[in-house]
Amino acid sequence: MGAERQKAVSKIQTAYVQQQEYAEIASARRKKLLLRRLSLFFVFVCLLSYFMISSYLSQTRILEAKVAEKRKLNHQLADLKKQEKILKENIVKLNDDDYIAKLARKEYFFSDKNEIIFNIPDEKKEK
Repeated sequence: MGAERQKAVSKIQTAYVQQQEYAEIASARRKKLLLRRLSLFFVFVCLLSYFMISSYLSQTRILEAKVAEKRKLNHQLADLKKQEKILKENIVKLNDDDYIAKLARKEYFFSDKNEIIFNIPDEKKEK
């Protein structure tokens, strides 16, 4: 029955009805164009977001590496400053004749007048 009724109904062909049909078609086209524009905009925003996030992450990794390298170099600098201080102290000591004489007697087994050198082995070295 429903199919018979649809066949029996005919459209009224007036200017108003045609204008409404054209308006519906135009509205459908505008919706379709709007949907396409929004989807294109969404894709563009997604790509832009991806590049921004990947750039941020890579810069964060680079920054972390640089901070770790800075810490390492600061530690090395502190060690080198300690070593420099020790070497400066040794320079001052090496300008002292008594220290040089003591060092020569200790390292090279030189003896002073009326001095006898005994070589006693270290217990730590034997173990």
